Amino acid sequence: MDSATRRRSQGGLFEGLYRVIMRRNSVYVTFVIVGAFLGERAVDYGVHRLWEYNNVGKRYEDIPVLGQRQSEE
Repeated sequence: MDSATRRRSQGGLFEGLYRVIMRRNSVYVTFVIVGAFLGERAVDYGVHRLWEYNNVGKRYEDIPVLGQRQSEE
């Protein structure tokens, strides 16, 4: 058995991906929508953590006297 015949019988990565995800339109659209949602969540989480890391000590939560009122007693 030569390599070309072996490759056709096993299928490649893209062929397997096509068989699992892209053969039916409903599965492909679902894959794209779920992938976009999860990708957006991952980017949002990463940017938020990076922003917090770069602004430690400058945020509203880090200033102890803000939001505290003196009692009138």
